[in-house]
Amino acid sequence: MSIERMVFAIAGVFILASLVLSQIYSPYWLLFTAFVGANMLQASFTGFCPLAKILKLFGAKPGSAFK
Repeated sequence: MSIERMVFAIAGVFILASLVLSQIYSPYWLLFTAFVGANMLQASFTGFCPLAKILKLFGAKPGSAFK
């Protein structure tokens, strides 16, 4: 699995988990959802994704979107 697919999968899990947590525990979990979305937005403009850098350090194979 490439870094791009892992980034999208992890972001999706974080968003869904924080939505569930906001319904069960506190609406403040939606701030985490907003953080993930803002990070995805800035990565689309800059090409820099902190999670992609971390995954690359752990040996994940890069694709073409994140360097």
